[in-house]
Amino acid sequence: MRITYSFLGKQMVFDRETSQVVIGRPTQAVTVDLDLRPDRAVSRPHARIWLEDGQYWIEDLSSLQGTLVGGEEIKGKGKWPLHPGDTVQIGDTILQVEIPATPAVQIATTLDATARVCVPIRDTPSDVAERLSLLYELPMQFGEEADLYTLLQTIVERLVAVIPGAARGALLLRDGDTDELLLKACVPSGQPAVSETLARRVMAEGKAFIWRRGEEADAGVTILQQRTETGMYAPLLWQGDALGAICVDNPQRDSMFTDDDLRLMLTVAQYAAMALANRQLQEKLRHESGVKATLLRQFSPKIAERLMGHHGRPRLTSQRGEVTILCSDIRGFTKLSKNMEPEDVVQMLNDYFSHLIPVIFAHDGTVDKYVGDSILAVFGSPEADPKHLEKAVRAAMEMQATMLFLNTARKAKGHVTCDIGIGVHCGEVVHGFIGSADRREFTVIGDAVNRASRYCDGARAGEVLISQEAHQRIWKIVLAEPATITTKHEGAIPVFRVRGMKA
Repeated sequence: MRITYSFLGKQMVFDRETSQVVIGRPTQAVTVDLDLRPDRAVSRPHARIWLEDGQYWIEDLSSLQGTLVGGEEIKGKGKWPLHPGDTVQIGDTILQVEIPATPAVQIATTLDATARVCVPIRDTPSDVAERLSLLYELPMQFGEEADLYTLLQTIVERLVAVIPGAARGALLLRDGDTDELLLKACVPSGQPAVSETLARRVMAEGKAFIWRRGEEADAGVTILQQRTETGMYAPLLWQGDALGAICVDNPQRDSMFTDDDLRLMLTVAQYAAMALANRQLQEKLRHESGVKATLLRQFSPKIAERLMGHHGRPRLTSQRGEVTILCSDIRGFTKLSKNMEPEDVVQMLNDYFSHLIPVIFAHDGTVDKYVGDSILAVFGSPEADPKHLEKAVRAAMEMQATMLFLNTARKAKGHVTCDIGIGVHCGEVVHGFIGSADRREFTVIGDAVNRASRYCDGARAGEVLISQEAHQRIWKIVLAEPATITTKHEGAIPVFRVRGMKA
């Protein structure tokens, strides 16, 4: 891969036989392929460029300053395609990947992929052509039809229409919780003629069959009452799991259905089983994705994965226990934002929060909520952690250090800057998931939350204040000095101002 890059007017070339290049500044723990020292605005590491299936891609590796491709910020957007002539900016370094131009391709024939495709077969009998049409069109209908009941009804209607002599049809699905067979579709509508005995038989045996009168012992009461002479049953099987059964019959027909009829119905049953399994998987993934998205808003990825547990079923419980509460707040935010455009206020908060939240997650903290410019975080929940107090204080100190770094970067760009005060307190709370069955979110309830908020209110810009209870437990590892803050209701209360962590 050949990359031309320039920094402070000096142009250099990276040329190596490789399909991937990691770009940034190296550390003892991190090795990079393209070293961009001495550009201090470059992270360790910053980004990677790689070749995959003939396409060049670039991805920002959660850098502090971000990555621009053609002037567009790609940080947080996953992998991004690179095209010939694209300019990449990493820190104050400009890069350009030498990408060979794609040769022109001449298109001979086109077909609309969204349209129904009819495969012409010369000299094909009409009944055969109709069967082929059914097999061509069903997969397309599976993708188009959003409503499951309409889809299943369409399957039965088309099957009855295509199989000669079939007058009735039905489709049963097995309830996974109760094992009950549920009627999902039938022709004529509202007049099901289906034997649960035969349906369960094809599901158990995994084989389709043609049934005829004379086997009353196995047919069941429904078939006998309907005076059905012959019929066909096929299981809806997917990866060894019997999802249900489908059947057709004709009470007036004396002759048997043919083997070709049975093959066609079994093929349609296999199509239907595949469509049903896909729908069920989509619903499961949609549910798990929604739960996981909610968890990732509040928890670090590591804790979120633990909460999801096995098979994507989250353990959303509540309990009482001791935790540490961290509360941070921007000093003078109301006055600061009064003269700013709304878009600039939101952009500023997003900028700060996007750097502060990873610090909380890195120390196994949980984000309870955002209240305007404030962050309320919890340590030691939802999973118990014997070092929750220490981790909270270390997170608070790192958050202040992150603010100093961010303010330096924002000042250099002419952006508005701000400072935060942080309060930390430990105590017993009720913590867990509260809300409806469809939407639950993690929260904490207790006096410890209110006290942490008061310590936060008393902290000046750049300060971390901890309670006496907190100091009594971690006095061996913190450098702190006693202080006093004034509150609205309690008056003066003692606190400790953290100066740093002991070696």
